[in-house]
Amino acid sequence: MKKISLFTLVLCFFFSIHAQNNVNMNIPENLRNNPLVKDWDTPHQTPPFNDIKTEHFMPAFNFAIETAEQEIETIATSKIMSNFQTIIVPLESAGQLLTKVSGVFYNLLGSCTSPEIQALAKEISPMMTEYSNKIYLNENLFRKVEQVYSQKNELTNEEDMMLLEKMYQNFIRSGAKLNEIQKEKYRELSMKLSKLSLEFSENVLNYTNEYSKLFTDDSKLKGIPQTALEIAKSKAKNKNMEGYLFDISQPSYLSIMTYADDRDLRKEFFMAYNARAFKGKYDNSELIKEILKTRYEMAQLLGFENYAFYALEDRMAENPDNVYKLLNDLAEVSIVAGKKEVQEVQDFAKSLGFNDIIQRWDFSYYTEKLKDKKYSLNDELLKPYFKLEKVIEGVFQLTENLYGLTYKKNESIQVYHPDVTAYEVYRNKKFMGVLYLDFHPRESKRAGAWMNSYREQHKVGDTDIRPIVTLNMNFTPSTETNPSLLTFSEVGTFLHEFGHGLHGLFSDVHYESLSGTSVARDFVELPSQIMENWASEPDFLKTFAYHYQTGELIPQELIKKLKAAETYLAGYAFCRQLMFGFTDMMWHTIDPKKIDDVVQLELGAIQRVDLLPQAPGTCFSTSFNHIFSGGYAAGYYSYKWAEVLEADAFSLFKEKGVMNKEVANSFVENILSKGGSKKPMELFVAFRGREPKIDALMKKNGF
Repeated sequence: MKKISLFTLVLCFFFSIHAQNNVNMNIPENLRNNPLVKDWDTPHQTPPFNDIKTEHFMPAFNFAIETAEQEIETIATSKIMSNFQTIIVPLESAGQLLTKVSGVFYNLLGSCTSPEIQALAKEISPMMTEYSNKIYLNENLFRKVEQVYSQKNELTNEEDMMLLEKMYQNFIRSGAKLNEIQKEKYRELSMKLSKLSLEFSENVLNYTNEYSKLFTDDSKLKGIPQTALEIAKSKAKNKNMEGYLFDISQPSYLSIMTYADDRDLRKEFFMAYNARAFKGKYDNSELIKEILKTRYEMAQLLGFENYAFYALEDRMAENPDNVYKLLNDLAEVSIVAGKKEVQEVQDFAKSLGFNDIIQRWDFSYYTEKLKDKKYSLNDELLKPYFKLEKVIEGVFQLTENLYGLTYKKNESIQVYHPDVTAYEVYRNKKFMGVLYLDFHPRESKRAGAWMNSYREQHKVGDTDIRPIVTLNMNFTPSTETNPSLLTFSEVGTFLHEFGHGLHGLFSDVHYESLSGTSVARDFVELPSQIMENWASEPDFLKTFAYHYQTGELIPQELIKKLKAAETYLAGYAFCRQLMFGFTDMMWHTIDPKKIDDVVQLELGAIQRVDLLPQAPGTCFSTSFNHIFSGGYAAGYYSYKWAEVLEADAFSLFKEKGVMNKEVANSFVENILSKGGSKKPMELFVAFRGREPKIDALMKKNGF
């Protein structure tokens, strides 16, 4: 996943772009000691986290918004002839201080929040939405943009044309052509949506943080590996408790679901995790209805049949029909395979004396045992070879071998939490940007994994402003007795987010709103998902996968088992992703008046591809942050869409050699460096030599 998942921030980042490193303006006396509005005399102008306090944010936002609005008004009332240089370029450069302040705030909201920051977000998000509306609903400003757009054929620079097209469409899609009554309604709806989306994500985080269970002995924890028990013991100790503390953060939850012999314990944690923000004081059920109703009204106000048509207009898929075609085509080939896989697991469980029907809380437990039987492979066998520090070295080495990147740890760069490490990234001695790595879960950090930026790459004259990128994960932490040992899945997740990071770091465009990951949602996962392919490649593993105790390189036989297991449960995994895709599309194509029972609608959407029995009392939509508080509304299909792209793209690496520098350089030149400066299909064709085919994806998954 990439970017901060807040609707209001997306609106802000569409337009509020800073055009230079330092912000030079007349700062009021009362703000001159506020580190957020001062120039940052730090390495590479990185945020001075040690100096930034919560109380600095609101004054900084007020001043930054006021400053940005003055800049916008100057452009809107200018008497100078409207052309690309007098209107579009200044608009692209406006709001630099606001972007700087909001970049820090929203990153901390996701990665290192607090009750105080959450309370501030409820005030700041509507302010940001109002600021965005003042831009896009400014009639004088839009007339100037529209006038320049009418002369677009006079532009000769392709990136200039893309910027103009994107900016014009942003105005249209944000209500610029509405009449005054409609504009007022749009303001009301957008403000409401910003508050609802924020509340949704807060409910998920608060519910997750509140659920935990302490075990005073290990009698109910049979089957759970010693490393997981050590982590649980460490968690308890950190809270001044005796025993083993398990919660529903990913590493803790998965250790129970995968290994706990106690079926009742697995069910208990399954129900807790899959009922996040469902019923009780953090219930998101009604928020879902309100969010969908608000999005539907906004879409119809803008002339679209529903929100899905609105969201897909500027994406590769273009419309809901094309999305459903992809989902249905993939369902057709994966359901058959998935059903066979589930039956195989059922039969295997029966052979072990389990005579009940496999339930959702049984599936991970028995699939792990079946994988061990079929391939002599399990996470506990692999984890000793994936010590976090060695994995970092391996990923660094991979990108050096492919792309010529090198990394220099810089402890002078301030970080927002002790878990975080900062690196300078270079290519052929050229500074590419700053990279923050943040690996482990904590109560102040939302779940999942994502990439975001504090500063996007862009150019001011001859000066290339390099990006500040952050990668956030929630991986297995270390304990007093064991280092952080990653599962193979976590290695893949790290590679995925690193792909997003490369997209930001390699960016080489002029305009920030076309920089790095500022591309169509169904294209942005190509650079991330293609990186996952290297996880099981011998040429990658042999560079770092040494046993943390013996120093032994991962055996070739174990790598062969990894390769053999790559298609294990591929059909089931496809169906699971399709469940999310179908549900997302259902929510954003349905008439909100027909939304009554959230659970029943969810079940109806997934019925075709749901391969396991229902679990009454659960509902994944209420914690579906991607679509209800993030940028993936009517866009979750993009993971499968991008899988078609990445499988086809990686097949060229396989053909030429997975470490082939010529292919890697072409990927940088045609994909990673271009951002949104060209249309996605043009970029793909430039790299692959043709449009994508689905064949490579089918072959990769054994269909």
